[in-house]
Amino acid sequence: MKISFHGAARTVTGSKHLVQLDNGESFLLDCGMFQGMGRDTDGLNASFGFDASKLDYVILSHAHIDHTGLLPKLAKEGFKGNIYCTPATKALTEILLEDSAMIQRDDAKFGNKRRAKQGLPPIEPLYDMDDVALVLPLLTVVEYNKATQITSSVELLYTDAGHIIGSAAVNLKIKEGGEVKTLTFSGDIGRYRDMILRSPAAFPPADFIIIESTYGDKLHDLIHTTPDDLLHWIQTICVENKGNLIIPAFSVGRTQEILYELNQLSLEKRLPHVPVYVDSPLSIEATDVIKQFPKYFNKTIQHVLEVDDDPFDFEGLRYIKSVDESKALNEDMHPKVIISASGMADAGRVKHHIKNNIGNPKCAILLVGYCEPHSLGGRLMNGQKEVRIYSDTYPVIAKVGSIRSMSAHGDYEDLMQFLACQNPEAVKQIYVVHGEAEVQDHFAERLRKKGFKEVIVPEMHETFVMQ
Repeated sequence: MKISFHGAARTVTGSKHLVQLDNGESFLLDCGMFQGMGRDTDGLNASFGFDASKLDYVILSHAHIDHTGLLPKLAKEGFKGNIYCTPATKALTEILLEDSAMIQRDDAKFGNKRRAKQGLPPIEPLYDMDDVALVLPLLTVVEYNKATQITSSVELLYTDAGHIIGSAAVNLKIKEGGEVKTLTFSGDIGRYRDMILRSPAAFPPADFIIIESTYGDKLHDLIHTTPDDLLHWIQTICVENKGNLIIPAFSVGRTQEILYELNQLSLEKRLPHVPVYVDSPLSIEATDVIKQFPKYFNKTIQHVLEVDDDPFDFEGLRYIKSVDESKALNEDMHPKVIISASGMADAGRVKHHIKNNIGNPKCAILLVGYCEPHSLGGRLMNGQKEVRIYSDTYPVIAKVGSIRSMSAHGDYEDLMQFLACQNPEAVKQIYVVHGEAEVQDHFAERLRKKGFKEVIVPEMHETFVMQ
């Protein structure tokens, strides 16, 4: 049995791990898009590093685009097998891929206008709606904690990863040469004591483990500070400065966490009378999907639902759907909170809102999650005094802040707690993925000190034998 790492190897995004069995069977763990990698992004997404038509099936950990976003390209290049996922992952993947196809179309259209002026040939989007349509019938639901025989060689068990609704660790029993090998892929691991979701679950003993490391060298702020942090920013920027507070937020997970915390402030009568706009059609759809799976919420929200039938809604919340309504927000001089995608501020409507507010000292941009260093959000978080937005350079006059407690990725203590159900001496190999290169190295060393014997940080497209 061999494994090859074709994404999230020495990078955070683009999760794609190819497993090839001795009997010729091959499958992919996730099929994610690279995001926020600057000029390298397009090149990384252009080629898989393997033949898509020869894959037998795909197993997804969760719906985020850096784990699912190249599925339409996979189908476009000949893949026709089943794509296994949890029920919530299926529902979210459907809307996320459709949104991604529209982004590919719009980005290509915008880029081709500039290329035409430069006398360059047009570029094609990675995929379109027809390619998404090839993927959706392939999505095959597997429930949590229900062992499912995929083929005569492979059995799948999903356990809760606590990252977003539907996220799961992938646990496989693989029969080869008269013996059974066990492989666990963590996907993205959430926080213990998350504000909305259940904690990551213990998983069966594994011979081989693939584990993410996004925050493998960091500790988050205490999660209970989040409502007070949000209140501070709204009070300072919107009430005292009379400015706008722009919050880039991923449509799935982060937006709902912010709405939940603002709802809590509203229930406590502490939320100022400042309009809050969610300017992302995808966020609206995602919130509706998440509401369909209350059984995945933790006990705290289950109790909230007893007195509040919608924990993501409150007085003063308004949803923006049309482009004209979005543009009108930038013409409105009244102070407001604008929550908009994407979370790294590299695409979507939030980029326009940042462009229109970045030069105003009364306003602020509040970053509430991980941002790849090359992304617009990453550059702002790292304190750059000037940033390039579209084709122009803007001085950073507005305040820039962050709330670290809102990350949906576990810190190194969460990651170690996730692994606590395993005997390090029994794990043959552990592969560290999904992190910045330096962070992966730090986390790998932490694992070695905990007794894991063979800890590997794979390079892009590197292949290993698991035996």
